Amino acid sequence: MTLIGFDLDMTLIDSRPGVAAAMACLAEESGHRIDTTLVTSRLGPPLEWELSRWLPADEVGHWSDRYREIYAEIAIEAIPALPGAVEGLAAANARGGSLVITAKNAANAQLHVEHLGLPARHVVGDAWRDQKAAVLREHGAALYVGDHVHDMDAARLAGVPGIGVTTGTSSADELHAAGAVLVLESLHHLDRHLANLL
Repeated sequence: MTLIGFDLDMTLIDSRPGVAAAMACLAEESGHRIDTTLVTSRLGPPLEWELSRWLPADEVGHWSDRYREIYAEIAIEAIPALPGAVEGLAAANARGGSLVITAKNAANAQLHVEHLGLPARHVVGDAWRDQKAAVLREHGAALYVGDHVHDMDAARLAGVPGIGVTTGTSSADELHAAGAVLVLESLHHLDRHLANLL
């Protein structure tokens, strides 16, 4: 039985429309300028990392909490699954199980899984790069699938192969350079590649 890890944002879901809407609301409430186009062009790192670029340091904690509230209210229904997401998770489940590991907070990540009917067996939130690697090791995952170079870093740090998908902000060349053993355009037909890696 083999457990396979997946990133969430821009790997399983296209979070850009929901993030943009939530950030626009946050900018209006906080009175601070936030360029939503720029934000959605570099999705992946933790929320606090992004907000620290737009808000005073002593306000980041407060507005991070508020953003997560806004996100749960308006973003979940605006965000679709990416092509192949359901099939990719199903392929993992057929081999033993699927584990979603994301920098997004666990509550909102679980809302996405439930709203979209994603067949993820486990969801772990609030994890980024080194923390993702720790979760992969803790659960004994055999590989990790993600769209960001730091997802490939997480796989390398965990000592497992990383599969990159170019649905996010990292290019195929960047994913390969970060250690991806395979780079796909989407999660369609992931199963045929798993047979060669596991």
